[in-house]
Amino acid sequence: MDGLSAAKWETIVVGAGAAGLIAAERSGACGRKTLLIEKSKKPGVKILMSGGTRCNLTHHTDCSGIVRAFGKQGSFLHAPLSHLSPQDVVDLFEKEGVKTKVESTGKVFPRSNRALDVRDALVRRLNASEVTLKTGEAVTDLSRDQHGEFRVQTANTIYRCGKLIITVGGQSYPGCGTTGDGYAWLRDWGHTIVPPIPALAPLTTSDQWLHQLKGISFQNVELWADSDVETETQKAKRERLIRCRGDMLLTHFGLSGPAPMNISRVLGISGGHLPIIYCDFFPEHRQAELEQLVRHLAQQSGKRSWLTGLSTHMPQRFAESLLKVLGLDAQRRGSEVPNPWVVRVAESLKRLRMKVTGTRGFAKAEVTAGGVALGEVRSKTMESKIVPELFLAGEILDLDGPIGGFNFQAAFSTGWLAGYQGQNPRS
Repeated sequence: MDGLSAAKWETIVVGAGAAGLIAAERSGACGRKTLLIEKSKKPGVKILMSGGTRCNLTHHTDCSGIVRAFGKQGSFLHAPLSHLSPQDVVDLFEKEGVKTKVESTGKVFPRSNRALDVRDALVRRLNASEVTLKTGEAVTDLSRDQHGEFRVQTANTIYRCGKLIITVGGQSYPGCGTTGDGYAWLRDWGHTIVPPIPALAPLTTSDQWLHQLKGISFQNVELWADSDVETETQKAKRERLIRCRGDMLLTHFGLSGPAPMNISRVLGISGGHLPIIYCDFFPEHRQAELEQLVRHLAQQSGKRSWLTGLSTHMPQRFAESLLKVLGLDAQRRGSEVPNPWVVRVAESLKRLRMKVTGTRGFAKAEVTAGGVALGEVRSKTMESKIVPELFLAGEILDLDGPIGGFNFQAAFSTGWLAGYQGQNPRS
């Protein structure tokens, strides 16, 4: 073996992210001799970066709310969530001294606003379960011999085990070590890999006027994506792909914030043709109501420019730029604004077309969409249906949800269940 020692373990977990840390801890707590291997120099690197270094660890909802958030993929989570619910996650961290809080969006954060507290709590649990953690050691190859024993090779050692748990994540935030290593290993073992695409990523646009407004943010806008799809009669019809609400930030490259990032996933599933993105800045108002509001703001301005009135309901720089793009005089007296101008502004605020050119890719994506096909994994145990004694959890799976702590919940729940390796968690 070229001088490499062959250390024997009962269970090896590859990848010390959210799913891996909790899976290894559960394995150790069950009394198994467990090794957790991480190629980064420290565990939970992505945890430390998440939520602007605050770590949105779950969402303030019940199990059904988590399932609904994942759409068609959600049914896979019924069993994992039945063993580790959102409330269970909160209780777990509270027990470790990490007090939590619920923000108005439903996101659950540590009260300290420190992702480090979340990561350290998981490491404490890991240590208490007597799991051996090896960091800075990248797995270079995985294999299985004729006796069903797994061989996990690194640059220094070949480790052997009877049960293997893979929690290496996807391809998002590759600086954290999540570079898609697991896909090749699992494909070689016969698993289907749904092509990975960046999800929850900022959007890039070619609208230079929006780039010049970088730093301006909006609360509770509504975005949706449309795509032109030709029918058999060659007539183009509009197909609604997705619609979501949330905050939005204008940047030097395009759009960021919860609403643009939630909608980013459709850019990877639209058949190579970029959909058209629209923004409704006043989703609580109907078109006629918004026209009435714009007209009122203009009239209220009187002899002053109607920009003055508009700026009471939106950032002034944005209002000024929008009027310029529409070819309307921002300095026109409010009392002299013609009705067609009012209609044009209202229409733009309800349906502003944005020329999206793509996303910022895996480098800035919070989550990977795609991965191991869910139909090839037993959701009641997280064991592979193709390779016995192989368990999969976290972002390596074709399982991605919206912003709001949903993806961490999925990682924790699937990791928790995988850690039992077929043993009943209730026993």
